[in-house]
Amino acid sequence: MRRIARLLAGTALVVAAAAPAWAGTGSLDLYPSSVVPGAQVSANTAACGDRGSAVGDASAVGAGTFTLAPSSHNGEAIGQFQVPESAQPGTYEIVAKCAVGKRQVTGDLVVALSAAHEQVQPRGSVKTGVGGGALGTDPVKTAAGVAALAVAAAGGTWLLHRRARGDGI
Repeated sequence: MRRIARLLAGTALVVAAAAPAWAGTGSLDLYPSSVVPGAQVSANTAACGDRGSAVGDASAVGAGTFTLAPSSHNGEAIGQFQVPESAQPGTYEIVAKCAVGKRQVTGDLVVALSAAHEQVQPRGSVKTGVGGGALGTDPVKTAAGVAALAVAAAGGTWLLHRRARGDGI
């Protein structure tokens, strides 16, 4: 009984290993997946095989058809299209059909009126409690801090000088 189970398990592993790497993939990846009207979009899929090409259809968003050509990047077919300036906000299904076979993959493209990830530039200084901002901009506090440092430096120098002479402390 164990022998038959091992034989069946081994056969299943061989069949799984012999299946093409693209057999399990079925998506159309869009970069970026969220855009503003007028943006350029890249479409990638590994569903058509190592040397497979595809025809993409972005007419749902008003961009028409585009070609996905084979590339050296992980056996993917890659293409690009531009979202028209007149595109309305919403989610659109983009379709790609493999040139060989009847395989079809889809991906969702989100069109928004403004960029979803605007970069925020930092302003001001970090309040760590150390450094130039520790005393603030008050000139009286700044002068008091400088005076305290001067007194400490002078006292330290005097103590070191007495010790070096052997006067004791």
